[in-house]
Amino acid sequence: MATSEEVVAAAPAPEAGLKHKLERKWTFWCDNQSKPKQGAAWGTSLRKVYTFDTVEEFWCLCDQVFKPSKLQNNADFHLFKAGIEPKWEDPECANGGKWSVTNNSNRKANLDNMWLETLMALVGEQFEDAEDICGVVASVRQWQDKLSLWTKTAANEAAQVC
Repeated sequence: MATSEEVVAAAPAPEAGLKHKLERKWTFWCDNQSKPKQGAAWGTSLRKVYTFDTVEEFWCLCDQVFKPSKLQNNADFHLFKAGIEPKWEDPECANGGKWSVTNNSNRKANLDNMWLETLMALVGEQFEDAEDICGVVASVRQWQDKLSLWTKTAANEAAQVC
């Protein structure tokens, strides 16, 4: 409890337009296969949406755009390190693996929460083996939703288990 003798220092006002840089750039991707075109090759519906490198851009995108609960069935949101495409054919992913968790109950709210928590951990560099992580995918399907963390090296057993 503050007494009349205690002095509380005010935090300095942030500069207008001050941006908080992230450690690296990240790219959001969207893949909507809910209405596939006849004979279309895999990956033709994959679209790069936005690359960002500040906390402010991240929150704007998360708050306004990238909520997996808004996706139709057979659609995915991806957040990958800039320069890495969410394809196993990408050289950074070619020898990789993935960790997946499925979501069956209270699906939309749980998926949005799991997605946001994972995104914050990624852009905040909270994973011990952050260099081994390529990105994360939120997949919406008819019977269950899934979150998958893609890694660069499936053979790196220590990183895969921790």
